[in-house]
Amino acid sequence: MTKPTPRNTSKAPQKQFFAHAPFEPKDGWIWGRHAVLAALKNPRRTCLKLIVSRNSAHDLEPGTPHDMQDPKTISQMLPEGAVHQGFAAKVSAIEPDTLGAVADPTHGVLIVLDQITDPHNVGAIFRSAAAFNVRAIIMQDRKSPPLFGALCKTAVGTCESIAHVRVTNIANTLIELKKAGRQVVGLAGEAETPLHEAIRTCAGPGLVIVMGAEDKGLRPRVAEHCDYLARIPMGPKAESLNVSNAAAITLYEASRYDPRLYGA
Repeated sequence: MTKPTPRNTSKAPQKQFFAHAPFEPKDGWIWGRHAVLAALKNPRRTCLKLIVSRNSAHDLEPGTPHDMQDPKTISQMLPEGAVHQGFAAKVSAIEPDTLGAVADPTHGVLIVLDQITDPHNVGAIFRSAAAFNVRAIIMQDRKSPPLFGALCKTAVGTCESIAHVRVTNIANTLIELKKAGRQVVGLAGEAETPLHEAIRTCAGPGLVIVMGAEDKGLRPRVAEHCDYLARIPMGPKAESLNVSNAAAITLYEASRYDPRLYGA
């Protein structure tokens, strides 16, 4: 089988971008049983206010400070349609990791989100990342939802255990990760290389996977700094996949080379 052809990524950035800017709110509400209980156990969160229903209070650790309200009252405190299951908490933001903390190839697989803004999609990607041993999720500081609300509900607690990094510039971040010895695979529907070939070529803890927004895909400069662009082979009845589903498939493919999961 032909080895995937690497992309020409010889252009150098004008300057380096290591720092992240604190655009995430300092605190916010989360809801849902798994999301709230996981946040309460996370030492990187501070719980500012905890509200539970009478039935839900039985799931709390003895002595946990909380206010008790009926489910209807809790619903009125949250965005319309929030499925809270009798749990709501106002908590502090999780401090992001630095890029340097996750850059070393031995630290594990990274997934980079290029302007994916829907909190449900990002939350679902956190859940898949936890399932498949991803080291961290890298997001752009100005273009990513905060780790509160619907994101945490969809992530069912996994955003408390998967590190995240916020960066100013995605393309320049990829350059820095490649300088550290990592290889980068970007998902693109128009790519010629099938996903399994690209992953097999770059398999290992140093892999970086880049996912683009559903409507626009990877931005040109981000795609330019991927070592390989790959597509998920699909039948003719569907043009594309939801980005969170595409991420789950890609992370599963990468996980096949992870001895922690398969003992190989």
